[in-house]
Amino acid sequence: MTATTTQPAPVAIGEHLVGPNQPVYVIGEIGINHNGDVENAKKLIDVAAEAGAQAVKFQKRTPEISTPKDQRDKIRQTPWGEMTYLEYKYKVEFEEAEYSEIASYAKEQGMQWFASPWDVPSVEFLQKFDIPVYKVASASVTDHELLRAMKDTGKPVILSTGMSTLEQIDAAVDILGTDKLIILHSTSTYPLPPEEANLRAIHTLQERYGVPVGYSGHETGLQISIAAVALGAVAVERHITLDRAMWGSDQAASLEPKGIENLVRDIRILEQALGDGDKRVMPGEFSKLSSLRRIDA
Repeated sequence: MTATTTQPAPVAIGEHLVGPNQPVYVIGEIGINHNGDVENAKKLIDVAAEAGAQAVKFQKRTPEISTPKDQRDKIRQTPWGEMTYLEYKYKVEFEEAEYSEIASYAKEQGMQWFASPWDVPSVEFLQKFDIPVYKVASASVTDHELLRAMKDTGKPVILSTGMSTLEQIDAAVDILGTDKLIILHSTSTYPLPPEEANLRAIHTLQERYGVPVGYSGHETGLQISIAAVALGAVAVERHITLDRAMWGSDQAASLEPKGIENLVRDIRILEQALGDGDKRVMPGEFSKLSSLRRIDA
């Protein structure tokens, strides 16, 4: 990979351009925080829409393929009683009827929706809905068959990079190409401690691949995500939930409705504050210039 110093061209995700000098693309990661309930999914779409996010994201699996074999028969305590891990995965998985309902509802709310497919049949499943972009989950960076299936759709791809070395990301980018690629810096620790955020890796990825780079966060609070934007992240993805006390492995590291609302608010303020980098006297300074400066240059 060769380093680049030029700003990458933005990538079109439907009607939104994602890249430098564009509004930060905010994704509310619903994932499986709906707990298999379409009504919960709709409420979470409402949360993201009311906060001002541009998109929501789900996860799509074929459980008998994507669930590790050594985990399938392990017994889990769930809200629906005791069941195997594979049974649980089916319990929270949406199929065509549910996604049709979600697609219609998201459109009514003016929201984009898409998903992370965890296996090749899930890519084929999502093709039915003409989603605007595919998302590679951090766990799938080294699944080259899956990456090729997403590349073959011709749609833009967002690549999360948690749990991955630069060499593994190199191999993924070689498959996906850079024409319609957005990379997200991420650390797959739930919840994320600040010392593992490593936000300067945003610059590393920008320089190495020459594509728009964003941030996918799993921390509690907003500070790290805001700092990512200040460092040049063009997209921010955060898990959202109706209540962090709800059952589920991702709930505790998710933002509640007020949290995602505050995140979008602060990102939009920061976008204005970053400016264009041209040092000059600002309009609001002129009155102070005349009243405070004694000697003109």
